[in-house]
Amino acid sequence: MNIISQLASSLDRRDEVPNQELARKIVSKKDKIAVRELVDNLGNKSKDIQHDCIKVLYEIGEEAPALIADHANVFVGLLDHKNNRLQWGAMTALSTITLEKPKEVYAALPRILDAADKGSVITKDYAVNILISLCSLKPYTDKAFPLLIEQLLNSPTNQLPMYAEKALPIITDKNKALFIKTLTSRLGDIEKDTKRIRVEKVIKKVRGK
Repeated sequence: MNIISQLASSLDRRDEVPNQELARKIVSKKDKIAVRELVDNLGNKSKDIQHDCIKVLYEIGEEAPALIADHANVFVGLLDHKNNRLQWGAMTALSTITLEKPKEVYAALPRILDAADKGSVITKDYAVNILISLCSLKPYTDKAFPLLIEQLLNSPTNQLPMYAEKALPIITDKNKALFIKTLTSRLGDIEKDTKRIRVEKVIKKVRGK
């Protein structure tokens, strides 16, 4: 399978359908050689090919994280890339493999959080996903949860309801008081009624746990 020729840009397509179809094909064949070719072409001289490759890689990660997990260090290395598409694409890929490679992702947290602070909303969204995944794993909970709380304290109010909702599965008797306190402290910041109501619902759910 000639991978590069099947990318959207190679087919002169402006939509993502060819990339999504290619990802599904690679997943169905468990084609690690194709994954390696995509990773190698993240440094292609064509930005369009770079963008297509990272897209296909994180689409693969959504369906079969084990297929791309061995390339965790490559994704970490892209977090401070000047190309924003590669940066947030790498963060997206890392979020798909956190449960496969928690040790490597945990070790990269300083770079992950630095990229989240400096990057786009999408970059921050997937960094929060990474923290939530780490919180679900006992060896990392105690270190990851305070970092998640920090993100909740400083997140844009538009994103806060989504972060709070996504965090619900990792809230326990041990950490729920701090979680409730954190969300309650942010309620006054939220101007949109619909957003505030969503956060209030999360608080209510946690109190009822």
